[in-house]
Amino acid sequence: MASITLKGVTKRWGAFIGVDSVNLEIADKEFMVFLGPSGCGKTTTMRMIAGLEDPTSGDILIGDRVVNDLEPRDRDIAMVFQNYGLYPNLTVYENIRFPLKVRKIDPKSHDARVRRAAEMVELTHLLDRRPSALSGGQRQRVALARAIVRQPSVFLMDEPLSNLDAKLRVSTRAQLKNLHHELQVTTIYVTHDQIEAMTLADRVVVMKSGVFQQVGTPTEIYDRPANTFVAGFIGSPAMNLIDGEIVDGVFTCPNVRIEGFARDIVGPVTLGFRAEDARVCPVEASQVQAPIYSVELLGDATMVTVKTGASLVAVRAGKEYRAQIGDPVGFSIRAEICHLFDRTSGNRIENHKSAGSGTVSGTIENRNWENRHVR
Repeated sequence: MASITLKGVTKRWGAFIGVDSVNLEIADKEFMVFLGPSGCGKTTTMRMIAGLEDPTSGDILIGDRVVNDLEPRDRDIAMVFQNYGLYPNLTVYENIRFPLKVRKIDPKSHDARVRRAAEMVELTHLLDRRPSALSGGQRQRVALARAIVRQPSVFLMDEPLSNLDAKLRVSTRAQLKNLHHELQVTTIYVTHDQIEAMTLADRVVVMKSGVFQQVGTPTEIYDRPANTFVAGFIGSPAMNLIDGEIVDGVFTCPNVRIEGFARDIVGPVTLGFRAEDARVCPVEASQVQAPIYSVELLGDATMVTVKTGASLVAVRAGKEYRAQIGDPVGFSIRAEICHLFDRTSGNRIENHKSAGSGTVSGTIENRNWENRHVR
């Protein structure tokens, strides 16, 4: 098995910067997810690790070896692609076996390795079929088995579930989680789906415009987002973000008044809170009062949304809650469950006593997680 290290890795195409001087250490056997919107650089970063793109500058190490000049076939990696990449003229058995033939592995071992890989992804009964006779989920499992049979040091997976329907995504996610537990192979997984990232990853890299915004466990990035981009990207629904001002420990904006903040934090801020951390309450006892903008029945809960200024604010109510659009509603929000962010930089503000006055004077958090580079 192998660790992976990125040291100042940059990818440019002329004046355009696709990946901007990123540093990262991925531990042996770790499941690392690169998460971000389209065009953020996550697939480019993976392709540089795979050897399909050359970095403009910086070093990529697999284990203790710099692999910048190594061909993809010499990096001991296996890739799973979004479009499966199966050979239509070959059976499932021969598709899975193909990497062994190409790498000239002892033919005597082929059958046992193919059948073991097929068993791991529950394809044993389909080995004689061709890809055209398989469903999308079955084809993706063939692609997984073809990677598994290689027994590589590193798995690279580029949005492997994006072509599956919602139900298949859930079942295949569970299968991937179990496979990683069983195989214990270092894995990098690229996705724009934050649910996949939160459910699969040991750690997540959140990317935007070629820069690592935050690296941490799913719990860390959910509970303590480093900036408003991460706060607004992670979670379903995403964190509520409201622009307002704090004076004398009170946050205010249209329809919102929340008391209890440190008095040394003064000035314009962005306040954030999760839908599940607030509750619907009588208007006279609330910190947010506004007409209902929408009501969504989710089965296990009801999402109640109001509009304050330009912001939509959602709170999760009980599944039995019933109301109509336009009805007055109140939300109860405690200061201690809120997150504060600098309005200019978007960076997280620590809500504690510090010197200064007249502007936002809380401490902008400088969270130097090991193995990360944030700009």
